[in-house]
Amino acid sequence: MTAARPGLGRVIPGSSILFLCDMQEKFRHVLFFPQIVSVAARMLKVARLLDVPVVLTEQYPQGLGPTVPELGAEGLQPRAKTCFSMVPVVQQELDARPQLRSVLLCGLEAQACILHTALDLLDQGLQVHVVVDACSSRSQVDRLVALSRMRQSGAFLSTSEGLILQLVRDAAHPQFKEIQKIIKEPAPDSGLLGLFHSQNPLFR
Repeated sequence: MTAARPGLGRVIPGSSILFLCDMQEKFRHVLFFPQIVSVAARMLKVARLLDVPVVLTEQYPQGLGPTVPELGAEGLQPRAKTCFSMVPVVQQELDARPQLRSVLLCGLEAQACILHTALDLLDQGLQVHVVVDACSSRSQVDRLVALSRMRQSGAFLSTSEGLILQLVRDAAHPQFKEIQKIIKEPAPDSGLLGLFHSQNPLFR
């Protein structure tokens, strides 16, 4: 297979990894938290169907609690961290995958752990795909500016369904029918339409 051109941001299962960042009990007050977790759970289901590796982190779990059960992350060993970036605690996982090109990034909060993780990954030459309907913040201003900041730095902003269809690529894929069941209902509204309004100067 011909290698994907880096600037296009194509996502291929064999060279991708899913990052699930800090979807924990004490973050339930974050705006659109149920919707964010629901979309991240979709991404996790698809990753498992397509054998895309997954890493899960928890920010200071002694104080912020465990990962919420509705994410469906049973079987994943969460990596505890205090650093805002996920990268220091998952670096060994990254180093063990020389074929890795793309990181799909979901979780909380956009202006903190998501932004720091994205910048660290970009600094290592990896493509970062921020799943915009699976990331949020307590403040929608912080969410908006963080998404714009990551885009300015070279991250790709994508919806969950857009990334899922990139991963599966073909309706003839043997897992397509199972994936179709996952995306049959549209992803829940997580307040993005207001952020991406055509008059928004941050996304021109």
